[in-house]
Amino acid sequence: MTRSLFLLGICGSPRATGNSRYLLEIAIEEAIQVSGDRIHAEIVGISDFKIEPCVSCYTCGSREGNCFIEDGFAQLRDKWAAADAIIYSIPVYHLGIPGQLKCFIDRLGNSLWSYYGGVVSKSLRVIGTITQGAHLFAGQEQAAVALIQHALVMGCIPVSGDPWESYIAASGWTRCGERKDALRRLVAEGDEDAQITTRAARSLGRRVAQMALLVRAGGEALYGELAADGGYHIFLDRMGDTLTYHRGTENTEKDKRNRKTP
Repeated sequence: MTRSLFLLGICGSPRATGNSRYLLEIAIEEAIQVSGDRIHAEIVGISDFKIEPCVSCYTCGSREGNCFIEDGFAQLRDKWAAADAIIYSIPVYHLGIPGQLKCFIDRLGNSLWSYYGGVVSKSLRVIGTITQGAHLFAGQEQAAVALIQHALVMGCIPVSGDPWESYIAASGWTRCGERKDALRRLVAEGDEDAQITTRAARSLGRRVAQMALLVRAGGEALYGELAADGGYHIFLDRMGDTLTYHRGTENTEKDKRNRKTP
């Protein structure tokens, strides 16, 4: 039986609870509603992990992808690597990604690249982005583009919600409100912009879930072709016991035993 897909929600705010978490929960709720028991989800916060910045030592290259810095990075990396779909929800910091999340992303690329021996492969994780800022022109789209670029670098599939509310991401603003519940309050008050943001978050969650299911179905239908191509082994590894994966090399079975997907 095909296993259920794993959707990971990452709240990239240093605030454990707040506007980013609120929008992320809306998106995840919608994803679960449209997918039923075909997807299970987990939400984590970057604030739950102490993650130091990458020092570009490339030690992970000789340590099977394991960084010499002992902090919370590996725990979050393993969740990321196990996910079939990921939704990021972040506040805008200095027109970009909060530093805590950027530290994770910087180390993630080197860690997984080293783990797979420097082999470039499409992982085909589906990634959606939610951004929110204090005011209308706070850099929401710019921050979303940075995460979309991250998705492409990691061989993933960036997905948006439905236009016109969501062209490249679900984005909103708190009308300069600094409270952790600013968006929730605006929605309760009937604020039109806030309601647009929550609709965008819902459509984003829906489309991420549906695309992940489509990718899984496509992987099953084209399994042999993808295996023969050789550029999708991270994706095929993640499919786990659903199908038997043969890369067509003498060391295939040995490689599978030695390559424990993080």
